[in-house]
Amino acid sequence: MNAFDLTGKTAIVTGSSKGIGRSIAEHLAQAGCQVVVSSRKPEPCHSVAKSIVDSGGKAVAIACNVGRKDDCEALVAETRRQLGPVEILVCNAAANPYYGPLVDIPDEAYHKTMDTNVLSTIWLSRMVKSDMQARGGGSIILISSVGALRASPNLGAYAISKAADVQMTRTLAAELGPYNIRVNCILPGLIKTDFSRVLWDNPVAERMASSQFPLGRLGEPDDVGPAALYFASGASQWTTGQTLVIDGGATIVQTSARE
Repeated sequence: MNAFDLTGKTAIVTGSSKGIGRSIAEHLAQAGCQVVVSSRKPEPCHSVAKSIVDSGGKAVAIACNVGRKDDCEALVAETRRQLGPVEILVCNAAANPYYGPLVDIPDEAYHKTMDTNVLSTIWLSRMVKSDMQARGGGSIILISSVGALRASPNLGAYAISKAADVQMTRTLAAELGPYNIRVNCILPGLIKTDFSRVLWDNPVAERMASSQFPLGRLGEPDDVGPAALYFASGASQWTTGQTLVIDGGATIVQTSARE
């Protein structure tokens, strides 16, 4: 028996047109899962879905801005129409519209951060609960950040939203456990994605950041994808409410790159 086999399962992965989300979608598809590739713009979603299909996997593209409730409702409804009930939900999409001191954040930027990074997960979890319950269980995976674990100067609202993800994981795990719905959380460190490009997009910055990691390099999206596969699969069938830090060891040393 292959504990990582997801044949016949259906997954929604938000923010999966690039970076960590794309890696997660690809790893789930490689394990036999039917994957919904989703982000705000349809064209990149279709490109990733086509790549997965061309590689022998099963994927469809459904655009969604998770900060809009009606978009989330449409995402779940269209997933059911095309692929059937949702058994795996990966909440990866995130926003960080403001960089600067927390005390100076405009209200609009704060609400956008919290709606996209926190409230959308509540919406989507509520929307897929009935599917998972009817199927005898499911897996919800939140993608947080090591920014949830310590102060992040100039990224305060983002860090707060990611800390909320960690507590939401515990809360949802307790609430949904009786339905055999597992909820777990991944906290990536500094991963080389467009989202964090400002922190590594030149040789000097990358060398400085890498020198502070015990493993001596920055993370890649494919350092995170397999962890999501673990939480999505039967390999983690007795694991819920947990957080997994994937950061090259940054949080075990006193000085490390900022997330």
